[in-house]
Amino acid sequence: MVVYSEPFDKKILFELQTHYFGDMVKGVVDVAEKKIALDAEMHADLESLLLESGSRQENLWGINLYPEMDGEDFLEFDSLINIRPNQGNRSRGVEDPATRDAITEIVKTLCK
Repeated sequence: MVVYSEPFDKKILFELQTHYFGDMVKGVVDVAEKKIALDAEMHADLESLLLESGSRQENLWGINLYPEMDGEDFLEFDSLINIRPNQGNRSRGVEDPATRDAITEIVKTLCK
């Protein structure tokens, strides 16, 4: 597991995708701290790593990255950690458009 708060080369994702799933890398984005944790079998492991480093639960959102894809197919909003009825998010996706936009912008900024 690794955490990025500074831009990194997208080529790293090609290496990470082979660790667990072959074509995807799981990630958790902290929308307040503008950082991303990558490379675990479960989003919950990445979530725990960020929580231990001071992130707040309500700012963490699970995603999947597909390094071989471009555009909308590169980033998927799907994780069990996203189910948060108390925040108005009742699905594995990210229902709030502003939060989705923030996540997308952080991923674009960090993953070059």
